[in-house]
Amino acid sequence: MDQTFGLIKNALNAAELRQEMISSNIANVNTNGYKVNKVEFESLLNSASNGFSLMKTDDQHFGIADLTDVQPIVSKRTNTSIKDNGNNVDIEVEMMDQSENSLYYNALVAQLNTKYSMLNSVITK
Repeated sequence: MDQTFGLIKNALNAAELRQEMISSNIANVNTNGYKVNKVEFESLLNSASNGFSLMKTDDQHFGIADLTDVQPIVSKRTNTSIKDNGNNVDIEVEMMDQSENSLYYNALVAQLNTKYSMLNSVITK
């Protein structure tokens, strides 16, 4: 079965979650002791695909592990401190991450639109 739609859906969810965390980080730029939230997804997906394990679905069958099971994880970056108050939000890094995430999201939407366009072409011809 084609995992493309599931992978794009999970990647879009990760991009949405990342945008929420970046917004939260920016909103807390002056909060004492606030630590940056980071979303990890692509590295988890890469690890899962590099592992390429075969999963047995039946005693008589072998199947490829379902990469759509990979979900984003939110973690705190606690090993740095930018300000004297313990806050580690670097507004320039957050703005760069926001721009990068926006490009990533738009690329995913373009891939999804291309996939739907191909399906539409097959159905209508």
